[in-house]
Amino acid sequence: MDLSLTEEQLMIQKAAREFAQQQCLPGVIERDEHQKVPKEQLLQLADLGFMGIMTPAEYGGAGMDTISYVLAMEEISKVDSSVSVCVSVNNSLVCWGLEKYGNEAQKQKYLTPLAQGKKDGELYVGAFLLSEPEAGSDATHQHTSAIDKGDHYVLNGVKNWITNGSTASVYLVMAQTDASKGSRGINAFIVEKNTPGITVGPKENKMGIRGSDTHSISFMDVIVPKENRIGDDGFGFNFAMKTLNGGRIGIAAQALGIAGGAFELALAYSQERKTFGKEIYKHQVIAFKLADMATEVEAAELLTFQAAYLKNNKKGLTKEGAFAKYFASEVAVKCGNEAVQIMGGYGYTKEYPAEKFLRDAKLMTIGEGTSEIQKVVISREILK
Repeated sequence: MDLSLTEEQLMIQKAAREFAQQQCLPGVIERDEHQKVPKEQLLQLADLGFMGIMTPAEYGGAGMDTISYVLAMEEISKVDSSVSVCVSVNNSLVCWGLEKYGNEAQKQKYLTPLAQGKKDGELYVGAFLLSEPEAGSDATHQHTSAIDKGDHYVLNGVKNWITNGSTASVYLVMAQTDASKGSRGINAFIVEKNTPGITVGPKENKMGIRGSDTHSISFMDVIVPKENRIGDDGFGFNFAMKTLNGGRIGIAAQALGIAGGAFELALAYSQERKTFGKEIYKHQVIAFKLADMATEVEAAELLTFQAAYLKNNKKGLTKEGAFAKYFASEVAVKCGNEAVQIMGGYGYTKEYPAEKFLRDAKLMTIGEGTSEIQKVVISREILK
């Protein structure tokens, strides 16, 4: 695996870093405090081509590779994960799922505007509706039903913890069509948010990544045309799992950015703050903390790049994606915690971003498969 970045990848990294510093950094603490959805930043990212960064140009995307996507997510997450998580869901789960498994008509109607991030000048993004009140880690037990009525399905049920829940125009919804078949009776559907019978619940008041709009979505006798089913009958669970395999790279990249941001903040602070007559990095206890952070961030980056490399080359990445997601998310929590510890009282206040890194990092160990689920995936793969 060649670890050197191409000129194109370096260009994407630079563009993402500049965008994060110039457009995301101003007001990031206020947006977090007031749980403000970063629509302005998302519209700007749409103009830059980042909302469909891996989608082929023929479907409105930028046609970049997965490494470029990882670099962009990492740089944005160093500043504001509420922005990057919205971009990640639209890229990794929604656009990639439609590109890989949607038919041509579905791609033309939905994928193209989703990859562009805009339609008629307005923000146009998607959401991935898998989790339910009683089906989080156990995604096989879907209670949302989709009754086959011949030329259409009728959806009823509730989905929760949905990122982009209110801003999304399109939902990819997993629902049970035939409970007797278990996971083989689950289908995936493209559902437009403005369809009658859909209710968006209140925005969740979260610990971290507070700017992203996380909601419960309710379906009451929602009619979905047959042509909006993705793949063959019963393909929904496989669709969700295969899409999540690649989606874990997005979470790993965000976690990597959070970890890197926390490390860079702690490193800079250690060179400015003085105790006992010298900068605190000159105290071995602080230097060793920084050494541990640097080592773990580097290792997380290598695991994430490995998974991205495999995806680029269309190779299996079930184990490697789980490696990256599990390790990077745990490293993000450790680095956030250490940044707060190194900064002491300053790190504990909301005036500085250290405590935000720690709060944001915790979601990385939960979303798109908890750390425990990643261990399940990894153990199954190594014990085959």
